[in-house]
Amino acid sequence: MRTAFTTLAISTMATFALGAQAEAQTIRLAHVDPDDWQNSKKGAAAQIFKRIVEGQSDMEVEIFPAGSLGDETELVSQAQDGLTQMILVSGAMSQACPAASVLDIPYTFSSAPLAWEVLDGPFGDALAEHCLEETGLRTLAYGETGFRNFTNSEREIRTPEDMAGLKFRVQELPLYIEMVEALGGEPTPIAWTELPNALSTGVVDGQENPVGVIYNNGLHTLQDFMTLDGHVYAADFYLVSDEFYQSLDPTQQEVVRNAAQIAATMGRAIQQWTTANGITAVQEEGMQVYAPTSEEIQAFADAAQPAVIEYLRAELGDDAQWIDRLRQAVDDAGGAASGEVSGD
Repeated sequence: MRTAFTTLAISTMATFALGAQAEAQTIRLAHVDPDDWQNSKKGAAAQIFKRIVEGQSDMEVEIFPAGSLGDETELVSQAQDGLTQMILVSGAMSQACPAASVLDIPYTFSSAPLAWEVLDGPFGDALAEHCLEETGLRTLAYGETGFRNFTNSEREIRTPEDMAGLKFRVQELPLYIEMVEALGGEPTPIAWTELPNALSTGVVDGQENPVGVIYNNGLHTLQDFMTLDGHVYAADFYLVSDEFYQSLDPTQQEVVRNAAQIAATMGRAIQQWTTANGITAVQEEGMQVYAPTSEEIQAFADAAQPAVIEYLRAELGDDAQWIDRLRQAVDDAGGAASGEVSGD
């Protein structure tokens, strides 16, 4: 016979179970890269993030890859509006948080490990806090899109003088236009989807992208020369809506933070693999690849940095302090950014 006490206990347990279900969280995670963990940095990062979070908590992660929810700018807006909880983006972050654009100052980082030390240290923490205040998006970790390099179909580029007269496709961002103009090339903003046709028809002579992007998208078949100048180190931002993050309990927050850190490490590793593999692959398929000396890189930096920094100081206003803070962080990390990042 069921007693009043038994009935109360069952009712209490049922209520507790319903409460636990109500507290379960779903994280909608979006990015624009392929959902391929072997060749896609964001794809690999998203998948390992999902497995860690779901394995260590009652939260679920739904992945929306390959731009299925829109481009990076749209993803940032969606995260700010609470339509998604987490996004992995690169260039779009500087549009939402202008201070992040200082990371695109050409020839700032001489190596990936140097960039990691700066981004994973006090400078990266301070930039993350600033961008949180600006956007409402919390940077959980920094991933990597990789160093950008020039390719063209006309001649080998060893010095800025070699870029004279060549038309280069660039992103529709003023910073990249300023950089290519300062190096002596002719910048031509063209949408990414139109790039293969522009290269095939000679609308532009060259372009600039990370090696993995060049190889995985077959751009090397349309270009004869690559110069590994590494003019810009592009970082990925692993962002979560702070409103959503604050709704999590401390244990859930810790799981999300740790999973993001591991995912970023995974993304960096995949990016390094696609770069190393891509350099070998494009050479095997006939592309000529040139690695400039440190003196040659310095010549590129001396030509490109002043114009870009002048542009950024005018655009950033009070946020121009981040230019000098970046220079100091590079120095503190034991690296010497090419050129004079803190110049006027």
